[in-house]
Amino acid sequence: MTTPDGRGIRGHTQYVQRVVPGDSGDVFRILHVCTGNVCRSPMAERLTRHGLARRLGGGAAGMLVESAGTWGHEGAPMEAHAAAVLAEYGADPSGFTGRELLDDHVIDADLVLTATRDHRAQVISMGHAAGLRTFTLKEFTRLVRAIDTTTLPEGSVTERARALVRAAAALRGWLLAPSPDADEVGDPYGAPISYFRSIGAEIHTALDPMVTALTGVGATVRPS
Repeated sequence: MTTPDGRGIRGHTQYVQRVVPGDSGDVFRILHVCTGNVCRSPMAERLTRHGLARRLGGGAAGMLVESAGTWGHEGAPMEAHAAAVLAEYGADPSGFTGRELLDDHVIDADLVLTATRDHRAQVISMGHAAGLRTFTLKEFTRLVRAIDTTTLPEGSVTERARALVRAAAALRGWLLAPSPDADEVGDPYGAPISYFRSIGAEIHTALDPMVTALTGVGATVRPS
């Protein structure tokens, strides 16, 4: 799928016959999505990886975290301010390259977390039964906070994570956001590092309880 001028969301035809979204064996795949994939979704990706590693150690290998942009700058580096903010949280910004959002990214994901409602709508418009596993980041955290995590499976972390996504999807129509913008993360592109820090704090605040719920292990990560 493409935007009217041919940019943005594209697909790989070899994935058209895939009919089981998120079917990735014993790996739980998280996909963070923003616009350019150089600011918000890279920060969310690397902070999520950092949080999982802090909680699970080697067990984090069962959780694959990636990111992409609806108008992604393919092959572009992360914005320098975004990398600096990640370093302040102890997360690793190295080796990142931007990606344009493709159909196969959505097909493979067990959980898609977007920066805004518009990004969420774009992901869902791609099809692939994405609606029940696509949320804005803040929306998912808001729903997760309302879930009794003691009811989640005590088996593998991937089984627990998939159950959490199902529970959040079931709550979505019942637990509404306090305001239209409450579930969104603003775009810091081109802003000074002080604004990147505020956005990084928003992303971290949303991620911390989410990763705790996904893993069943609590941890608090603060800037150094």
